[in-house]
Amino acid sequence: MLLFVGLGNPTPDSENNRHNVGFKIIDSINKKFNLSKQKPKFKGLLTTGNIGDKKIYAIKPLTFMNNSGICIKELIEYFKIDAEDVIVFHDDLDVEFGKIKAKFGGSSAGHNGVASIDKFIGKEYSRVRIGIGKPKASIEVADYVLQNFDEDETVGIEKISKDITDSISILVEKKLDLFSSTVNNK
Repeated sequence: MLLFVGLGNPTPDSENNRHNVGFKIIDSINKKFNLSKQKPKFKGLLTTGNIGDKKIYAIKPLTFMNNSGICIKELIEYFKIDAEDVIVFHDDLDVEFGKIKAKFGGSSAGHNGVASIDKFIGKEYSRVRIGIGKPKASIEVADYVLQNFDEDETVGIEKISKDITDSISILVEKKLDLFSSTVNNK
């Protein structure tokens, strides 16, 4: 049993923000693997299904980015999911746009959504860091992550979403290094 978590903000005007790339990945996984219809549960939008022989729960927290851990803690306690069986998809400024880095544990590196999850369930879970790059102009980081992807970036994010879902069986096996190299070499 695994829990996929996509980080983002639940407002309609946030849908195409850089900060919402985690939501986009969960939507892509839900569609490709025909997971159940999204249902509001545990302060998030929950889907369930199987990928191969693994039971999958996938959630988009509705608690807003900075409180993502509240949703995750409720869900893992209810279903008795170990933190090491949680895989979080989130944006990352320190990763080149369109690249991904998957890792287990570590620091939040200033990402408030990850910091919230760390606070509620600890740091022993996997993260798929999706590169959104750094702001090019003198724009505040908070403003940058809340901006919408431009047209070229939107195409790039659609590609990385497809590459992630096409390689998801590797991620389900928790082969994080192989998953990263496979996705980045497509």
